[in-house]
Amino acid sequence: YGPKPMLIACAVVLTAGSLVAATTSSLIPFVIGRGLQGLALPIIPLGISVLRASVPAERVGSAMGLMSASLGVGGALGLPLSAAIAQHFSWHALFWFAAGLGVASFLLFAFMVPSVPSSSSSDRLDPLGAILLAGGLVTLLVGITKGQSWGWTSATTLGLFGASLVILALFAAWQLRFDSPIVDLRTTVRLPVLTTNVASVGVGFSMFAMSLIAPQVLEMPTQTGYGLGQSMLHAGLWMAPGGLAMMVTAPIAARIAGRTG
Repeated sequence: YGPKPMLIACAVVLTAGSLVAATTSSLIPFVIGRGLQGLALPIIPLGISVLRASVPAERVGSAMGLMSASLGVGGALGLPLSAAIAQHFSWHALFWFAAGLGVASFLLFAFMVPSVPSSSSSDRLDPLGAILLAGGLVTLLVGITKGQSWGWTSATTLGLFGASLVILALFAAWQLRFDSPIVDLRTTVRLPVLTTNVASVGVGFSMFAMSLIAPQVLEMPTQTGYGLGQSMLHAGLWMAPGGLAMMVTAPIAARIAGRTG
C-alpha cells in the first residue's frame, strides 16, 4: 500500500486508543486503549522507509540519525513532562495530550509526507502468519508473566510454554512456504541480520529493564529500605539524561555508520 496511507492509519488508531484511555477509569477499556496506541509503533520504520525513498542517498544516514535523535528528545522531554502532568493534573490528561499529538500527526502525514509507491506489487497480507505469530507470543508471554504465581513447573505454565513452541514451529513452517511471509526467516538467519538482532535484543532488554525498574526504585518509599522516596517529577528528571544521551549520540552513530559501514 505504500508507507503514507499506513502512517495515516497509524495516526488514526493512535488517536482512537488515546481517546479510549483518556475517557475511562476501568482496567479492561484502558488496556484496550493502550493496545490501540501500540499499533502506532510502525510509525518509526514507516518513517525510515519514507526517508530512504525521498532523501538523496548521501543524506539518508544523517536523516535517519536525526530521526533516531528525535526518539531521544521524546524520552528526555516526555518523562519529566508526563510526570508533571500526571502529578499536578491527572493521568487522564496524559492521554488527552496524546490524542492531540495523534491528530497533529495525522495532519502532518496527510499534507506533508510525500506519496511513496509500494516497493512490491506482488506482496499480500499473511493473516494466518499474523495469527500464528500472535498466538505463539501470547502463550509464551503469559507463561513468563504468570509463572511466578502459578509455579514454573505447574501444568498450566508448562502447557503454555509447550503450546508456544508448537505454534511457533507451525509459524516457521508456514513462513518458509508462503510467498509473502510476515517474517522473512531466510533473511533473518543470515549472519549480519542475525547478529544485529541478537545485539538489539540485548540493548533492548537493558533499556526496558531500566525504564521499568529505575522509576520503581526512585519512587518507592524510603521505609522499604531500597526506595528513594522521589516524586514522579523527580523520577522523570532522573531518567531524562538517558534520552539526552540518545539525542547526542544518534547523529554521531549515523556519521560513523556512513563512513565505516
